[in-house]
Amino acid sequence: MVSSIYLSGPLNRKTGMRHQGFTIRPGLAAEHIDLACDLFWEAFRQKLSLIMKPEDKALAFIKRVIGTDHAISAVSDDGQLLGVAGFKTQHGAFIGGDLEDLSLIYGWWGGLWRGLLLDMLDRDLADDILLMDGIFVDPVARGRGVGTALLDAVAQSARERGLAKVRLDVIDINPRARALYERCGFRAIETNHIGPFRHLFGFQSSTTMHLDLQNAPV
Repeated sequence: MVSSIYLSGPLNRKTGMRHQGFTIRPGLAAEHIDLACDLFWEAFRQKLSLIMKPEDKALAFIKRVIGTDHAISAVSDDGQLLGVAGFKTQHGAFIGGDLEDLSLIYGWWGGLWRGLLLDMLDRDLADDILLMDGIFVDPVARGRGVGTALLDAVAQSARERGLAKVRLDVIDINPRARALYERCGFRAIETNHIGPFRHLFGFQSSTTMHLDLQNAPV
């Protein structure tokens, strides 16, 4: 599952981090939930569609489990949601959920086999690493620095929590995202291949990348 950080403490002081034309805010406002679900699905449709279809049920599941306090949002000066970054910690997930949530949407059998497959995408937490997943930007806002600003906010949050690194994973069919991560200081650690499951997930490999906060510019 895609997941996120519990936004309390240090990051709340970052409310109102202004950029040209938009602001970075902790959490996800209630009025932005529907659009965030749509944008999440559009961003990860190729990876998840065979498992999570039909689309109406996929969106219903995302809306059911979305953690509004497990996100950082980019919001335009006129109040439109431009992008979101989510995280995972011991407190929960941006898009988490469990077998019960899946079964309520897909039925017990549909929930069971989907849950088993989605568990393959889960990543373990580490004490000194902020685990990131689920960053996405509205296509109309690309090229405005929204993704970079969200990554900067993630790094700042990790620093304030005393963590050493930020981790994300990028799939082989998303070279544009990997290029952004590399420009922001992330480096590849290892690449894992998923073998025959590529026919279900639509990608062949996933690369783990780390941002070393001791060496990254503040």
